[in-house]
Amino acid sequence: MERTMVKLSDKVSLSPVVQGFWRLEDWNWSAKELAEFMNACIDRGVTTFDTAEIYSDTLCEKKMGEAFAADPSIRDRIQLVSKTGIFKEEIDGKPFGYYNTTYDRVKASCKESLSRLGTDHLDLYLIHREDPCFDPWETARALQDLKKEGLIVEAGVSNFDPFKFDALQTAMGKELVTNQIEWNPVCFEHFNSGMMDYLTVNRIHPMIWSPLAGGRLFGREDAQCSRAMDKIREIAGRHGEDPSTIVYAWLMYHPAGAIPISGSNKLARLDLALRALDVKLAHHEWYEIYTASGQQVLR
Repeated sequence: MERTMVKLSDKVSLSPVVQGFWRLEDWNWSAKELAEFMNACIDRGVTTFDTAEIYSDTLCEKKMGEAFAADPSIRDRIQLVSKTGIFKEEIDGKPFGYYNTTYDRVKASCKESLSRLGTDHLDLYLIHREDPCFDPWETARALQDLKKEGLIVEAGVSNFDPFKFDALQTAMGKELVTNQIEWNPVCFEHFNSGMMDYLTVNRIHPMIWSPLAGGRLFGREDAQCSRAMDKIREIAGRHGEDPSTIVYAWLMYHPAGAIPISGSNKLARLDLALRALDVKLAHHEWYEIYTASGQQVLR
């Protein structure tokens, strides 16, 4: 199915809903089963696939590469996104996580990801987390060299605050094309930091991970989730839609032009996300959800 793509740059556009593979290891699928799922996504117009080297300690990239090998036609029909920057070491018998965005590490990580994925380039390569010990000029040089070498088409970041984003954006000569951030009806970190305003004024489309709060929205254990979902269900009733669809519609309503990532392996869940493209929220309904959890107060 043809869908209007979201333009990040003259070279890269993403599907309006992205399929994520963070939990791929838990799906326990063969390469053939994964390839069939990927083709079903493409048939729905979901042509952007998101992964990262740290997901299941590189196993997700490896499994995706096996699926591309099982059906070589898939790779040319998608936009492939991966990330670098998060690493683990065993120190005195205990695992220790840290960040590394140095020139050599970014360059090496990209080549390792390409090898695992069985492809010659990534359409979009992201720095996964804001590194408190990063030299933006060095990281920028690595990303720009990867672009020059044709190993990546475009570069961006994930989970950056506006200060670190602006630092790397300055060093990159304004070549960053996205910030993949967490946002849902109970998570407003990037509104409160000013990141959403920065992205909106600079016309940079954010990618959104955990749009349904990892499923927490549907439980009753968390009071904030319960309050938010009561309102979301009320609005869903007005539109004759599923509550999940309303959440996706709410995310995409914002003028930043957010691109949500669906992480489910159930096509029915992906279909609910896609239905949001046809939902027309009233302006006040966006604010009803924005304030529903009690976290955000209008001044």
